[in-house]
Amino acid sequence: MKLSIKSIPHIANKIAIELNKSGVVTMTKGLEAVTDEAVKVLTASVNQEMALEEKVHEICEANEEEIEFMLADERQLFFMIKKKLAPEFDVILNYEERYSDISHKILDELYEEDLIHFDVTENRIKNIIYNAITAFMADSSEIEDAVMDKIHSYKRKFIPGTDEFEILFEKLYREELTKRGME
Repeated sequence: MKLSIKSIPHIANKIAIELNKSGVVTMTKGLEAVTDEAVKVLTASVNQEMALEEKVHEICEANEEEIEFMLADERQLFFMIKKKLAPEFDVILNYEERYSDISHKILDELYEEDLIHFDVTENRIKNIIYNAITAFMADSSEIEDAVMDKIHSYKRKFIPGTDEFEILFEKLYREELTKRGME
């Protein structure tokens, strides 16, 4: 599942919580400092992918007439171009590999900034971070479905995309995360 800007604070928070609960990590400056570093790494990764996708959109738009003339599948073409340009933008498209790479980068930053101390292997800490990311991503769609069900159960109808909808969605999303012990 693709990382989104909106999910970054929640994923970073889950990483900090899981590291704290692990019993093998000592946080030198608390949960918030760990969360902030994770946010930086996750944001950089998402921004790299957004830059890649922007470039692919530009290429597709520049060749729009030819794409239509050839009756090419635009989604498939988009992915093919994205796959070709991914190394240039330092984006890993395979999610497992990408989450592993992000986990390693987060661990490096936490260690370099002296935010954590541990007496186990780096791989064990990286796995805690990786598992936090993958668990959050797995739970994310389930949480979104639960939030949408709640929104649809209201007598008043909320229109997706409006500020009112977004505020309500974020509020209910946070409540659902708290209820599940993820925040």
